[in-house]
Amino acid sequence: MNDRGWRLTPRALIWIAQIAIFAGSGVAAFLVRFEFSLADIQLAEVEIALPVWILVKAIVFRALKLDRGWWSQSSVPDMVRLGIGNLAGSVISAVAVMLISAGTFPRSVLVLDLLICVHLTAGARLTVRVLRHHTTREPAHKGKRVVIYGAGDAGVMLLRELRGNQRLAYHVCGFVDDDRLKAGMHVQGVPVLGTGPELAEVRRKHGIEEVLIAIPSADGSAMTRILGHCHAAGLRCKTVPGLGDFLENRAVAPQIRNMRVEDLLGRKPVRLDESAVALKIEGQVVMVTGAAGSIGSELCRQIARFRPREIVALDAAETPMFYLTQEMRAKFPNVAFHPELGNIQNARDVIEVIRQHKPSRLYHAAAYKHVPMMESALFTAVENNILGTANVAEAAAEGGVADFVMISSDKAVRPANLMGLTKRAAELLIGAMQNGSTKYSSVRFGNVLGSNGSVIPIFRKQIAEGGPVTVTHPEMRRYFMTIPEAVQLVLQASTMSRGGEIFVLDMGQPVKILDLARNLILLSGLRPDQDIRIEFTGVRPGEKLHEELSTLEENTLPTYHEKIRILEGPKMPPEAMQERLAKVRRLCAVRDSRRLILELKDLVPEYNPSVHVLEQLLGQAAPIQVAARKTMAAAANEH
Repeated sequence: MNDRGWRLTPRALIWIAQIAIFAGSGVAAFLVRFEFSLADIQLAEVEIALPVWILVKAIVFRALKLDRGWWSQSSVPDMVRLGIGNLAGSVISAVAVMLISAGTFPRSVLVLDLLICVHLTAGARLTVRVLRHHTTREPAHKGKRVVIYGAGDAGVMLLRELRGNQRLAYHVCGFVDDDRLKAGMHVQGVPVLGTGPELAEVRRKHGIEEVLIAIPSADGSAMTRILGHCHAAGLRCKTVPGLGDFLENRAVAPQIRNMRVEDLLGRKPVRLDESAVALKIEGQVVMVTGAAGSIGSELCRQIARFRPREIVALDAAETPMFYLTQEMRAKFPNVAFHPELGNIQNARDVIEVIRQHKPSRLYHAAAYKHVPMMESALFTAVENNILGTANVAEAAAEGGVADFVMISSDKAVRPANLMGLTKRAAELLIGAMQNGSTKYSSVRFGNVLGSNGSVIPIFRKQIAEGGPVTVTHPEMRRYFMTIPEAVQLVLQASTMSRGGEIFVLDMGQPVKILDLARNLILLSGLRPDQDIRIEFTGVRPGEKLHEELSTLEENTLPTYHEKIRILEGPKMPPEAMQERLAKVRRLCAVRDSRRLILELKDLVPEYNPSVHVLEQLLGQAAPIQVAARKTMAAAANEH
């Protein structure tokens, strides 16, 4: 038989089975009603009713597509549709039969036919599903012995997929759930073996090798607690996709993966108004500065999803730009990607790129952001983060860019370091740049997990080398979000801009860096302070124990997106800002660090210079040490 014949066979079998059920339920209704003894008059009524039942019900089932589903995959919604189909078919059949028989047809037979037909059609599907379950059920000892943590809907969904996919080498021995009322119950024939704290005992009794966590709604503290239970039991754990993937109805089992530190933050998925973003980006030329960095490269990927006409990527880093170009052209072949090597500190580089490509939207992600390094590089930080931003913003105005979005930082709030100072100055610059044609805005957020120079890659490297893991201070806290989440919210905020706003992203609750280090060690299957030592190194120059996203002087206004707010703070007139910029350029040119800091302090009064910067400016470090030595020597001579 050809392939087409094989494809038609299941449908034909369904039709044959359904017609047999329709006919059988009708005959059974007569037999039950007349106690299995049919006179000639009842046989005549059977001959009238049977063709009507078969024809009408076949048409109704076809209209409701009840002849198209795989019976072995029947679900509760399928059963609801089946009940509706039977009811509709029986009512229409009853009307037709009563009209044909002039109202003499026994009504009780019609009711019995409906009840029997419902039971037979539902029973047939249930029987097929049960048979399939037993014929495809995994062997008792096949694959890795696991428990599913979470006996809710997600856990049941995962169990079904593991049973139905023989390529996934897992043997589910049971569930574990923190709800004690579920203990001892059976879900889909699989027992709930205990709670999280009892994992060690469950492992010993049932030979469990791994835990699959299926609680997509769990917050960060819940995931951290579960990780602790798994570690205490000596079990490795994996997790299934987050709530966002469940909402999109994606397959769960194929995406089982090792737990990541992002799971412990427990962040809800970003609700992105894609239509608003697409309206701004689709068919446009979009430019990204700092495109080879962690934020810039993710901006390029996310922007490409919305089908721009071209993406123009500017960066001074040659090798990262080469790899980004390879990736973008492979993943998004239908989007023209133009890599441009250039430095934002060179105004001519920026002007030439904008003149050549004429972008309508520009995302400015180029910046120096490493706090301790910038504390010792005043002029570099200012020339890049302030004057470089001015170069890009002025070139955007000259080139007719419609929307300009700058990526800022939570370190711009009451800055205690040069990096934060320069980003706050850049925010003020952007706020004063409104020229009537280009809309300028800034987006402020905190630390990004996995970004270049962030703490996570450093911790992972230290763990891989056997430790110690270095934490600056036990009370150090930071706001964190993932790179894709940050970029999605940047794109969303950019659709709201009317010019001059500072958008601040909801970063959730600040996270202790010490807790982050401990959890990363646990995720590596090791024990903090035993297998891997944690060492405190002291707060680095320019660091604060706690970061902020806004000050008391800045009022926050809501937007239609629950994770984005607008800050309303002090703004500078354009002329005053241009005078400030001219002074900053002159002071950088003559390398007058003391006057430059005073000028920036006057621009950003809330700036609190670190001791490290003050020592550099005032030149007091060496004299203080010399004076101390002289005092100690004099004291020794006296004795």
